Amino acid sequence: MIGNSGPLSTLAVFVIVLTTLFLLLNQNWRWSITALVIQYLAVFVLTAQVWPFGLAAAKLVAGWMAGAVLSASQPPAQPAVEDQGWGATFVFRLLAAVLVWILAFTLSPMVVNIIPLSPSLVTGTVLLIGMGLLHLGMTTRPMRVLAGLLTTLSGFELIYAAVESSVLVAGLQAVVTLGLSLVGAYLLETSADKEGAA
Repeated sequence: MIGNSGPLSTLAVFVIVLTTLFLLLNQNWRWSITALVIQYLAVFVLTAQVWPFGLAAAKLVAGWMAGAVLSASQPPAQPAVEDQGWGATFVFRLLAAVLVWILAFTLSPMVVNIIPLSPSLVTGTVLLIGMGLLHLGMTTRPMRVLAGLLTTLSGFELIYAAVESSVLVAGLQAVVTLGLSLVGAYLLETSADKEGAA
């Protein structure tokens, strides 16, 4: 097995479950960015199983910088809470998240039998990719789409980290994360300008 599944790794998977659910259900962009930042901390813990501390820290710093860029790009006139839906939409999203959790915890042992990786790393990867794709399928708002994209990308980066551990790969992943956040910040600014002009 590559890496180990200690209590810290189990805690990281639990944090991923909570933050991805929070990103899916929450409508407040400030709290969403906070959840995204905490999620990158959990990804750092899982990446540190297979990468040296310095390379794993680069992923953490890139994720936090992406959160800072998205936070700074929010227009001041935009209300903190976009929508307060606690009805059928909330229940539907919660049930969809439970289905993704069941899928993730069912598939992870099968993947571990095929690929000799840490169970917590595989579970975290499947959770991030599944919840990110679910998030992308349920929203069209730029900030929430970016949160879904960054979550999905974190999952792919986590599984790729187990396959390849080089400085170049860590740098490229950081560039992709920061590039995505910068493009997202630009789109947030342009959509705010269009709404202001209307």
